[in-house]
Amino acid sequence: MNPAIREALGKGTQCLRAAGIESARLDARVLLARALGIEPDALLTCESAGREGLGEFEALIFRRARREPLAYITGTKEFWSLAFQVGTGVLIPRPETETLIEEALRAHPERQAPLEVLDLGTGSGCLLVAFLVNYGRARGVGLDASEAALAYARRNACRHGVVERCSFLNGDWPAAGEAIFDVIFANVPYLSQSEVDGSAPEIREHEPKAAVSAGNDGLAAMRALAPVLARQLRESGLAFVEIGAGQAVAVTRILCYFGLDVGHIASDLSGVPRCLVVGRAGDVAHRPQRNQLEKGH
Repeated sequence: MNPAIREALGKGTQCLRAAGIESARLDARVLLARALGIEPDALLTCESAGREGLGEFEALIFRRARREPLAYITGTKEFWSLAFQVGTGVLIPRPETETLIEEALRAHPERQAPLEVLDLGTGSGCLLVAFLVNYGRARGVGLDASEAALAYARRNACRHGVVERCSFLNGDWPAAGEAIFDVIFANVPYLSQSEVDGSAPEIREHEPKAAVSAGNDGLAAMRALAPVLARQLRESGLAFVEIGAGQAVAVTRILCYFGLDVGHIASDLSGVPRCLVVGRAGDVAHRPQRNQLEKGH
């Protein structure tokens, strides 16, 4: 590694560690590579670093040290092996949210099915776009109350070649109209106010509060969501709902009140129950797995 690059990387890492960032070394590598216009793996073989590039690196390190999310600084975040544009005003896609895509693909093995899809709280569009990429005849609608988020969703749909098969609506839940859908994704806020207050500065100070905060108990958005699912889920259709840790029982009760059944509870890679697979009550294929619920998942 070039001595100037090694020195810059070491100083950047120290700065981020002093700011309390656990992934300091990795973040510094990513930011240095970005400043130099190369891939992180190329740092080892990079022979020179101009003064302009190193100056840009210092500016990026300063932003990250103030706990601005790395994805906002780089402008991209990977989700389901696809690169999504993100920035201020849009929730950053999380690895645990991929659980919803995994379950949706498992539930719909026919990849040429002409499915109608609704994505409630679409944000960057990561769920809707990733699903449409895998289903060439599916069409979808992404709904979000934030026009800033929808701007990213539209760009991501263009970037991944599905823009002609989807539309994006700005508004609250009623904006979805009366249409019914085969597949509904719902990644709505589920953090309680105390959880938001105790979250990392990247979340608490930078990401949109409306996308993470759900009242004192973390269930306010779910209470508003349930009647929408009941109204717009097609007979034999499925909804894939993301939940917070320890919320499965409470959310299941809310959904059941509106005539919906939780047929399966899927955990993310950390073992946290993360995705509820929801169908209409009475559909035998989607009856609740009572053993999971009784265990408090």
